Amino acid sequence: MYGDSATVRKILTESGDTWAVVGLSSNRSRAAYGVAEVLQRFGKRVVPVHPKAETVHGEQGYASLADIPFEVDVVDVFVNSDLAGAVADEAVAKGAKAVWFQLGVIDETAYERTRAAGLEMVMDRCPAIEIPRLGRGAGRHGEQTL
Repeated sequence: MYGDSATVRKILTESGDTWAVVGLSSNRSRAAYGVAEVLQRFGKRVVPVHPKAETVHGEQGYASLADIPFEVDVVDVFVNSDLAGAVADEAVAKGAKAVWFQLGVIDETAYERTRAAGLEMVMDRCPAIEIPRLGRGAGRHGEQTL
């Protein structure tokens, strides 16, 4: 498994609260939609990144990470494994602190490149599953928001 419990906790509690969710659209049947909702409930700012650049969960969307005009702390990746490595490289270029590949998204060489660039990273895990397990302190400024 790529990303031990300590790394998961660090990303969720110490890496910052602005999460770019790559693959997030207004399609309610997609996993990204529900996961973004959970992240918001735990105090994260969710920034949709999708070619349609739709507003989702009240946040303006952007067509790419490079189009986001402010800093991003974590890049949560909901794209096919074949495309995920390029997104990880964009996250490094953007200056993100961490990259999170969702369940089923695996690219071992991207993991190695991203870690070598100094970013925290997990693969094949879901923050919506992990964040409730943390208990107190998972939300912004330490408050439990669920």
